[in-house]
Amino acid sequence: MKFGSLFIVLLTVSILSYGMPAGAFADNHNILPLTVTTDSSSYSTGDTIVITGSIKSYDPVRDGKQDVSIIIKFSGSNDALTIAHIAQASPNSDGTFSYSLVAQGDKWKQSNDYIIEAKFGVAEGTATVAYSAGDAPPPPTLVVVPPEPEPEPEPEPEPEPEPEPEPEPEPEPEPEPEPEPEPEPEPEPVCGTGTQLVDGVCEVIPPEPTGNNGNGGACLIATAAYGTELAPQVQLLREIRDNTVMGTASGESFMTSFNEVYYSFSPVIADLERENPAFQQAVRAFITPMISTLSIMTLADGGSEAEVLGLGISVIALNLAMYVAAPALVGFTIHKQIRSRI
Repeated sequence: MKFGSLFIVLLTVSILSYGMPAGAFADNHNILPLTVTTDSSSYSTGDTIVITGSIKSYDPVRDGKQDVSIIIKFSGSNDALTIAHIAQASPNSDGTFSYSLVAQGDKWKQSNDYIIEAKFGVAEGTATVAYSAGDAPPPPTLVVVPPEPEPEPEPEPEPEPEPEPEPEPEPEPEPEPEPEPEPEPEPEPVCGTGTQLVDGVCEVIPPEPTGNNGNGGACLIATAAYGTELAPQVQLLREIRDNTVMGTASGESFMTSFNEVYYSFSPVIADLERENPAFQQAVRAFITPMISTLSIMTLADGGSEAEVLGLGISVIALNLAMYVAAPALVGFTIHKQIRSRI
């Protein structure tokens, strides 16, 4: 009996549940009814389709993490529905939602009715729009304008350094006039021993008087024989007398005695030479060998008594042999030859 009563109760509840409207059943099972609308009933290629809708009995706390699924379909070949677009939209706190898209692309190339389905949980809503296919306008070119860079602060110009005053140019020194070249002096003639330069001419140094004859310095006979005191032979005699013989005490004594004898007759012979050219040539030939032998005296060192005395005796002996012994020998030989013939 109890089992029969329970079965009758369950059957009654089933019958009542079956006879209740869908909305009441959805409320009992937390199924939210959903509505979908569009901003227009027809669109063309390139138009923007704005889809809006609302969810009844939407609880943000309970349903805040769930999105509305939007599926757009159209009838393709064999009347099969083809999906043209799928998207999701987040509901607002009052249960409303919105989504927009542009009608263009591969799935929007033919005119047809497009069905827009929206689902939230088990709740569904649909809307149908008419679409006319055409040439899609070119997509707008997005020109990305870079933000203008903030102008860098202009650096403060550094103060230009004041130019240092240029020093005044020093005046160029005036070139010193080149000195006129002095004319080279003509070389002065070199005068021999016993002569001196007077007005460009070599003149004989006047001899100092020796003894009472007043002619101690002149070689009168040799000067008259060669015609001038500047003759090399006369210069040689003067150099031997002054530089060699007179440099020693014995030589000086000899010359003192010689001058007393020499100057007693030499002026007379000199006058005869100047008056008679033939006699002058004869005297020159006579004294030339003697002057040649006197050149031996130049070998003596100045101031050496022994050398001057030795060479002096040799010269005297040589001259005696040349002027006395040789003529005497020649005369004796000739005399002997003459006597032998008689």
